[in-house]
Amino acid sequence: LGEYSALVASGALSFSDAVQTVRLRGRFMQEAVPVGEGAMAAIFGMEREEIEKLCEEVSSGEVLSLANFNCPGQIVIAGHSKAVERAIGKVMQSGKKAILLPVSAPFHSPLMKPAGSRLEEAMAGISIGDLKVPVVTNVEAEVNTFREKVKPLLVAQVSSPVRWEESMRRMVREGVEQVLEIGPGKVLSGLMKRIDSRIETKNIEDLETFKKIS
Repeated sequence: LGEYSALVASGALSFSDAVQTVRLRGRFMQEAVPVGEGAMAAIFGMEREEIEKLCEEVSSGEVLSLANFNCPGQIVIAGHSKAVERAIGKVMQSGKKAILLPVSAPFHSPLMKPAGSRLEEAMAGISIGDLKVPVVTNVEAEVNTFREKVKPLLVAQVSSPVRWEESMRRMVREGVEQVLEIGPGKVLSGLMKRIDSRIETKNIEDLETFKKIS
């Protein structure tokens, strides 16, 4: 959802359009898969290639794919519940760590494609402005300055992996030296430190911490 906030800040999306779109996006994603039929799990200490191979081995005709590349040694998978459970079992047997995530649907997996189609229709009437500030996109992990790409990328985002680690590394290559995490907790700051420990991180959780930083 942070990409929507970034698009508002860049001038590409109005605040009201972003709020409406995010609300519909959440509903479409929830309705794409019946409750209980999809799941997500975080896997620790395994390489991408190992996890891809694991997903192929245990999918048994069901959907199971990589959904989030958070940081070195932390990747999230998503798909049909039984397939996710089988993957967790295999990971634990190998001596590595896997945790079933408390989520209501298999987000950022191919099972979300129906939600993407509905989102595309819902966004048809929304105007996209020029990006006054470049935005690093979740789908491509690249800098986008073209408004024509905004809608297709937001639609693809629903069923595509979140390339967080690559996105952060892209920002570092662009010269970013300090990152502000806006919102409760310090999860993203923790990920950033594992991605590149040279980057300074600060957290804005409320008005008080905002005043301290500003």
